Amino acid sequence: MPRAGRRPGQPGTRELILSTARAMFAEGGFDKTSVRSIAAAAGVDPALVHHYFGTKERLFLAVLQVPIDPAEIVSHVAAGGAREVPARLLRTFLAAWDDPVSGPAVVALLKGSFQHEWAARLLREFLITQVLRRVSAELGLEDAPLRFSLVASQVIGLATLRYVVRLEPLASAPSEVVVRAIAPTLDRYLLGPVA
Repeated sequence: MPRAGRRPGQPGTRELILSTARAMFAEGGFDKTSVRSIAAAAGVDPALVHHYFGTKERLFLAVLQVPIDPAEIVSHVAAGGAREVPARLLRTFLAAWDDPVSGPAVVALLKGSFQHEWAARLLREFLITQVLRRVSAELGLEDAPLRFSLVASQVIGLATLRYVVRLEPLASAPSEVVVRAIAPTLDRYLLGPVA
């Protein structure tokens, strides 16, 4: 008996949607790129985009090949109050980078952002739309864009030196040592005066 419902796309349709979305997100950013515009550029029905990816956010994460769910990270990081956010944020990032499955993918994303402008734009869009906006909404911070730019500078710098450059002794330092050393700086960026 034939299956009911919409026919699946042609072989390669999923990859076509991904490559089209990658180019469009890099060019226009997350907010200005719609599922309809991606579908039109790929020559497919928007329902097919939803069939493969569900939501625009899931499509964006698939484009970036991010092996972690930002919504889960943000809810975990924001739990327990603002004063606990810096240490939770660092522990969460370190756990993702140290994980044998998610770590290599996240490091590859970071390395790609150094090599290709489109990858840098996608990483910026990911940080702004999927992580920073969500944390900002959870915490209700004033001057959130500046505060999160400062936090991102510290976290990306940490990731670069620990996982890409592998600067010792930072590269092999236990995670809790790194958290104790860097959390006070993130606390100041998030909750202290910024001017």
